Amino acid sequence: MTTGLTAGVFADWSNAIMPGLREVDDRTFVTAFRSLDSAITNPLFLGVGFMGALILTGLALVLHLVGGHRRASTWIGLALILYLAVLVITFGVHEPLNASLREVAEPTSAADFTAARARLEEASWTAWNTVRAAASIFAFGCLAWAVAIHRQQVCGPRSASWDRGRPDAATRTPRPQS
Repeated sequence: MTTGLTAGVFADWSNAIMPGLREVDDRTFVTAFRSLDSAITNPLFLGVGFMGALILTGLALVLHLVGGHRRASTWIGLALILYLAVLVITFGVHEPLNASLREVAEPTSAADFTAARARLEEASWTAWNTVRAAASIFAFGCLAWAVAIHRQQVCGPRSASWDRGRPDAATRTPRPQS
């Protein structure tokens, strides 16, 4: 769940926030970006969502390895690798660029705002965020697939639990398992 939420945040930045900010003047861009950067730096996002995704994915991998669920572990491991790439991009690209904008003294003139905006390297920031969004979306997809594989290993390909709540479940003949 935390991986999916984080993927949504990064996808939102790629698909709505940065394209919207691209269209505004330098003063608006710098003011809005600084405000958004400050707002997202909070315990809920950083602790629960961003780092929670790493911790919970790692925990899921350990539990599946210990439990002997090798097929699901493969997909969880791939998700963990993809999410580690997200962290490398965040701390290697985005945080230094964000910090460069944070460190600029409060701009007062149009030239100051233009110089501050240039420090963010907007095109690079956006391109790497798109890579980060894709990696986190694929990580979430890997985790979803791991859930499906785990369920199949534990419940069987067509167990009664798949049909629970369906009106015709009691009258259907189960398929033979291969």
